[in-house]
Amino acid sequence: MGLELIGAAWRKSTYSTANDDCLEVADLIPGDLIPVRDSKSPTGPALFLPAPAWAAFVRAVKANAG
Repeated sequence: MGLELIGAAWRKSTYSTANDDCLEVADLIPGDLIPVRDSKSPTGPALFLPAPAWAAFVRAVKANAG
């Protein structure tokens, strides 16, 4: 699947601090896949999640963020 991520705009949660290890998400990638990567390894691989799976993940995290 040769998706091009060079120059992608990666972002962390606004709840993260500069030293937190967390997931980063690339915005505005065409298609129905959401690229996710480990912030500790920005040159490492990205995991591509279907948009509905990513939305379910975000809902679950918000529901359990107590």
